[in-house]
Amino acid sequence: MVDKAIERCLALSLAARTQQGEALAATLAELDAALAEVQSRSGVGANLPAEPAAPPEAILTLDLAGYLTSWNAAAETLFGYTATEVLGQNILFLHADDDEDDHIADLFMAQGDNPENSDNRVTAEVRRRRKSGDVIWVKLAMRLLKDDGGEPVGMHVAMKQVHEPLSEVDKVSLHARIIEDSDQGVLITDSSERIVSINSAFTRITGYTPGESLGRTPDLLRSGVHDAEFRAKVRAAMTGAGPWRGEIIGRRKNGELFPQSVTISAVRDEAGNISHTFSLFSDISVHKDAEARMQRMANYDTLTGLPNQCLLSQLMGQALTEARRSHEHGALLSVEIGRLGAISDTLGHDVGNELLQAVGKQFRGVLREGDILARLDGNRFAVALLHIEKREHAAIVAQKLASSVAAPIELAQHTLQVRVHTGIAVYPEDGFDTNSLIRHADVATSKAVQGEAEFLFYSEEMNQRAKEHLRIESELRSALHNNELLLYYQPKVSLRSGRIVGAEALLRWKHPVRGMVSPGVFIPVAEETGLILELGNWVLEEACRQVRAWQDENLIMTPIAVNLSARQFDARLPERMADVMQRHGVLPEQLMLEITESLLVGGADNVISIMNELVAMGLALALDDFGTGYSSLAYLKKFPISTLKIDRSFVIGLPYEENDCAIARAIVTMAQQLRQEIVAEGVETAEQMSFLRELGCDQLQGYFFSPPVPPDDFAHMLREGKRLAFTSR
Repeated sequence: MVDKAIERCLALSLAARTQQGEALAATLAELDAALAEVQSRSGVGANLPAEPAAPPEAILTLDLAGYLTSWNAAAETLFGYTATEVLGQNILFLHADDDEDDHIADLFMAQGDNPENSDNRVTAEVRRRRKSGDVIWVKLAMRLLKDDGGEPVGMHVAMKQVHEPLSEVDKVSLHARIIEDSDQGVLITDSSERIVSINSAFTRITGYTPGESLGRTPDLLRSGVHDAEFRAKVRAAMTGAGPWRGEIIGRRKNGELFPQSVTISAVRDEAGNISHTFSLFSDISVHKDAEARMQRMANYDTLTGLPNQCLLSQLMGQALTEARRSHEHGALLSVEIGRLGAISDTLGHDVGNELLQAVGKQFRGVLREGDILARLDGNRFAVALLHIEKREHAAIVAQKLASSVAAPIELAQHTLQVRVHTGIAVYPEDGFDTNSLIRHADVATSKAVQGEAEFLFYSEEMNQRAKEHLRIESELRSALHNNELLLYYQPKVSLRSGRIVGAEALLRWKHPVRGMVSPGVFIPVAEETGLILELGNWVLEEACRQVRAWQDENLIMTPIAVNLSARQFDARLPERMADVMQRHGVLPEQLMLEITESLLVGGADNVISIMNELVAMGLALALDDFGTGYSSLAYLKKFPISTLKIDRSFVIGLPYEENDCAIARAIVTMAQQLRQEIVAEGVETAEQMSFLRELGCDQLQGYFFSPPVPPDDFAHMLREGKRLAFTSR
């Protein structure tokens, strides 16, 4: 029945659109024939009567005990019982509810006592049961029957059915009108997926008129947003797999994308074949916008636009779950803005709010993209560092936050100075849920405020480690300006001739109190704080100065290798190299630049162009610590590298560790195929040297020949012609 009703709705909808053209003539003829058949069955000719005659009322009479005494023909039609079947029975057999007689009796008594009801007439709408068992609603009118003396002798009851069923023609007309006037867009396609009918809401929502859409496919609304899997689900509904309901992003005629709530279903003919498909859709842009606004109100601070504590907890919860699986660590910082209350009290809350917004922007500017900045409440912000290599890095971030607001903040009419105090909780040590971390970070913040500290960790051990980190950073900055830094030189020796063929310049720090500080202590701090850029530039400058000094002493020079950090490797590096070599009168062949594998992995195209510039200047490039990172033939083929250095971690087990031997052999073989020179680092024994020499390694570097030495000692080795003594295993 539903399918037939839809088809008939389609008929009227199509009939109203004669402008659709010859392409739809066949469909119109077929559906007009169906309509004519309905009219014929209904006894309706070409001209339908404007108003069908009302059916006669069912009339029956009862005695005072409720037994039927008369039953007319209309009553037979309405209820399906003949007069023979019902006369003498109690009226209760027609009632659908057990208490129906009580209800009517009460109503009749109430009306009977009403002086305004002179004819004792009662009307009501009640439920009655037909002979078939169907329950219908009827409107009844009851009045008392009296004898000549005015005494009640029975009741007269007139009934007619409420809500007469629509005729087939009326149904088609009504359904078509509902579709046309609906707020939902209606799109009907034929079995060839061509649009055969739309309603006015379709045009209002999409912008396409009937002339622009009829005969085309629904692809005219396709946005291109959805993937193939999603489109397959929609298409399955159109081909009869079953109704589909969901949200689709559509495209209006003007190109605007809009979200729509859609229902798609297929209509089958009497043979079970799909004859049409209909889509009902609503533009839900307003709902989506309202939902987004509510989501933003629930998850973001209205003043600063930053995530609030609710969203912070959600994001932290996800990060902590991942951290448990990967055994990573991170930190949560609670940052309190000092003097904000005094500023708001003095200059007004508007100024205080403006200051908070400015502070939030300053903080965001010094954080990484993956770090979360949130506003907790009042003058408190929170920073979630979801991935940090070392826990001490949280202290570096705290310093950056403090430095970002160290200078006075310029507002429209005021220049204001604030100070921040930061408490740091790290996970998993200080907790593994958001509430605990916030609570512990707040405790550390309170201690920082009381002690006038810039930041404090919740853990005392972490405070001590952070203090040591800061001490090294501070003293290293002083070392740069107090001539405490030195370059030592570790020779590289040919495994063919045994002669010194080069050296690597290695940074050393001679502290005035603690003596020589290990590079393993201060280099990581320099990397973390950004000091590595200044150190790298100093090393380059000092190496070129020393090469020039040796040259002036008529020392026959071998190439000196200088390590470059990733921070130095930018577009201006070739220009800086040319400048320092020119100032010191150093030739490109007297230098070699050593880089690490991590530099090659990030931003390959940019790195290649810089490398090519350096090689074009005559500089040689070596790949340090090969095999410890992302070793790949793919980038060895692309990058202009002339030398590979086998990392000491693969040399230490030679010649007894099978895996180390296999790795060393593979690296040497690969480098030979690529015509690259091979240098083995960390060679400490004669057995290691002999194995590498037999393997075909070109050079060695390590304590077996010489540790890193001061410049004068290296110069002495060159003058004396110190050589490697070859021994067999």
